[in-house]
Amino acid sequence: MLPFICRGIWRATVHTRRISRGTPPCRLLSTCDEATGPLADAETIYALSSGHGRCGVAVIRVSGPASTTALRHMAGFTRSLPPPRTALLRSITDPQVKEVLDRGLVLWFPAPHSFTGEDSVEFHVHGGPAVITAVLQALGSVPGMRPAEAGEFTRRAFQAGKLGLTEVEGLGDLIHAETEAQRRQALRQMSGELGRLYQDWSHKLKRCLAHVEAFIDFSEDELIEDGVLNQVDRSVCSLQAEMEQHLKDERKGERLRNGVQVVIAGATNAGKSSLLNTLCQRPAAIVSPIAGTTRDVVETALDIGGFPVLLSDTAGIRDSPDVVEKEGVRRAREKVELADLTLVVVDCANLPTDAQQAVAFLQGHLGSVLPTQEQPQTDRCLLVLNKTDLLPEDQRQKLNGELKQVSGLPPVCLISCCTNEGLQDFLTVLHNSVKTLCGDPLSGAPTLTQARHRAHLQQCVAALAQYQWYRETDLALAAEGVRLALTSLGRITGRVGAEEILDIIFKDFCIGK
Repeated sequence: MLPFICRGIWRATVHTRRISRGTPPCRLLSTCDEATGPLADAETIYALSSGHGRCGVAVIRVSGPASTTALRHMAGFTRSLPPPRTALLRSITDPQVKEVLDRGLVLWFPAPHSFTGEDSVEFHVHGGPAVITAVLQALGSVPGMRPAEAGEFTRRAFQAGKLGLTEVEGLGDLIHAETEAQRRQALRQMSGELGRLYQDWSHKLKRCLAHVEAFIDFSEDELIEDGVLNQVDRSVCSLQAEMEQHLKDERKGERLRNGVQVVIAGATNAGKSSLLNTLCQRPAAIVSPIAGTTRDVVETALDIGGFPVLLSDTAGIRDSPDVVEKEGVRRAREKVELADLTLVVVDCANLPTDAQQAVAFLQGHLGSVLPTQEQPQTDRCLLVLNKTDLLPEDQRQKLNGELKQVSGLPPVCLISCCTNEGLQDFLTVLHNSVKTLCGDPLSGAPTLTQARHRAHLQQCVAALAQYQWYRETDLALAAEGVRLALTSLGRITGRVGAEEILDIIFKDFCIGK
């Protein structure tokens, strides 16, 4: 998540229009003011933009009207500024005592050709803590400058129109991406592909709203072409279908962004904690032959083939008189209900020797571990038969062959956490399951990545349904539905304004001839 939330961007405004005779005096048009251009009275901010800690090179960024002052006073450009976007090696000095703090590269980015759209400067200095502290303190002594707040550079880029809200969120996700798939999805969103999809929908809605409003106000003057409302009907119906299809993504984008919730569940002493330790390659959970050792949920983050996984080990599911263990079992069941994927671990030593009886045992065991509604969802569950090293070779092969012929069971993996036998095949199956849950971030249409996107789009679809409901009975209320849909989309992108709607009215209908 980004360290800031853009608040105060949207405010309700009243827009007064020319009203044709017989039309109600006025209607409210709530708009999202479009934030464009840097703030004229903005303070100059500075901050360390590279990571904290010792490093070879540290980047200190400055943005705002006093950037040139810092450049002149600290890098010695007394006569003229350096060429834009050109790295120059300079002595960086303290403007108060004229002491040389370091020698590093200086870059000058004049407005509007910078990340924030403002005059900006970057100091590339050596990454020692003393050097960084000295340069930051020197910048603080320059008049009109202050330390930046969290996310303030990106906020200014948004206010200057350099980034839309979806691109800002993509940038934040890219910074926090920990796996390859997360990086790909964040980079795709930051490139503006998702924002362009929403902007295209927004443009179509503006046109629909302009046509409906113009029909209401000017149809009596016979200045409106025939069939305008029929075109709006078709556009609204098409947009609603597109948005509903966009929402049917099974939350793959959100799952990829936040991590797939994978839960290890099963009876006591089945080897659940051993499987956790094997997958994360460290002793994350305590392992002992005593049944009920794990009482609470033990979580660890993993990268499974480039996809983020939050793996949870849970208490063994059984009836117990122990109060603490009962709470552990309750938490285990709660975790399974919320899981994207459940690994049901079974001790092979507890299986009947007869293969058919073993299949019946496994089906019953799944029913005791999984919630009832999830039993048919075999794509959300893997059956892991652990401790295969304790089975005779002939029994193991017979069991494996019998399970391959059974339908109705989730994918079955035979492994041994003791010898690592079958582990590679299990990892392949696990990777494929996680990939299916997340989808390919580079293929198809861009997916939803934020819960707020989904909420606003659902409001948008509901508002378009309002248009269709009132289309024949009250055109003013129908137009209100389109306006609400446009506002909901504007809250995703951060841009929608009343003037744009008026521009379309005057352009399309030549009103006032």
